[in-house]
Amino acid sequence: MDLSTEIETAEEQLRQAMLASDIGALDRLLSPHLIFTNHLGQCLGKAADLSAHQSGFLRISRLEPSERQIRMIGSDAAVVALRVQLAGTYAGQPAGGDFRFTRVWARTSDNQWQVVAAHAGTVA
Repeated sequence: MDLSTEIETAEEQLRQAMLASDIGALDRLLSPHLIFTNHLGQCLGKAADLSAHQSGFLRISRLEPSERQIRMIGSDAAVVALRVQLAGTYAGQPAGGDFRFTRVWARTSDNQWQVVAAHAGTVA
């Protein structure tokens, strides 16, 4: 499997884990050193992201990606930019819309891909 295909596979695993709030899969796919800047400008780490899914604070019912671009950085890192139609609830309130995500994936010492940084923004 080529590196871009590996990243596409990891992206789909992440999408499915987010839709299912699958804490085990999210734990494997997110780096312990994750820095996630959400669409509100808040910087969150892995623990906060997992907690939001586990507690039900964040529930995602629709996560449809488009316009994906993958840029490999050597053989151990990749940057993914994509547009996403998202629907769900946040803090018990309906939430969603048109978003852009940028994620940085890094290969771990045991040859797994993990998200080390991510940024989300709304599309006007």
